[in-house]
Amino acid sequence: MWPLRSGPPEAVADGGSMPLMSHLRELRNRLFKGVLAIVVGTVIGFVFYEPILQFLTQPYNAIAPDLIGRGIDTSLVITGIGGALQFQLKISVVAGILMASPVWIWQIWAFVLPAMHRHERRWALLLTGTGVPLFIAGAALAYVVLPKAIVVLIGFVPDGFENLVSGAEYYDFVLRMMLVFGVAAEIPLVVILLNRLGVVSSQQLVAARSWTIIGIFVFSAIATPSTDPISMLFLAVPMSVLYLISETIARITDRRRARAAGEELADDELSSLD
Repeated sequence: MWPLRSGPPEAVADGGSMPLMSHLRELRNRLFKGVLAIVVGTVIGFVFYEPILQFLTQPYNAIAPDLIGRGIDTSLVITGIGGALQFQLKISVVAGILMASPVWIWQIWAFVLPAMHRHERRWALLLTGTGVPLFIAGAALAYVVLPKAIVVLIGFVPDGFENLVSGAEYYDFVLRMMLVFGVAAEIPLVVILLNRLGVVSSQQLVAARSWTIIGIFVFSAIATPSTDPISMLFLAVPMSVLYLISETIARITDRRRARAAGEELADDELSSLD
């Protein structure tokens, strides 16, 4: 039986244990703080809906004159009686989740970290601190690519037709592009983590380089919401460069690991016939 305890959960040592009820209370408190932060962020997103909407529609507005010059009549529309309210709520919730992400991500780590050893904590925090900027950079790149992708896709509208883009459809397109680019930017972390765990070596990464790059281009062609080659290249080329960077880091890590292993051997064991 785990003892029932009142008050805040006690601190635990590396790899230590905590009573079950203390775990549950800790989880409840962490969830409450994370959800509360998301609710507050959603309210802020609802209040600042107009600037957020302007930011999201900026790529579309930037290419509107070019489309008009080419004789393509296009506009953003919101359909349905309650469509405008649903659209505003959807944007506010996603904005709230993003604004509250530092809080709820930290609540997750604050619950998990006490059960980790010191070196595991160091790597977890390092990966988190590196992963967030990479994701933001990938999403920012998608935002830069958006106008070109929109121009290419709407450019297929035949003569005599008017292009009406619903706000929900446009929002889903923008969100998917930013998510795909953001997740794709995490590829160095995945490769480095697998290398640190000993799952793959730098030699294996070099041997699989050509097939990996082909897979990256195939993934980019499938994952990007648009079908134009420009968006695919904007995703595939940075992913390939990041893979080459992670391959170099893995090579350095393997050399340090081999050097450290060699120092642990006796002198007579270091000599090798080959």
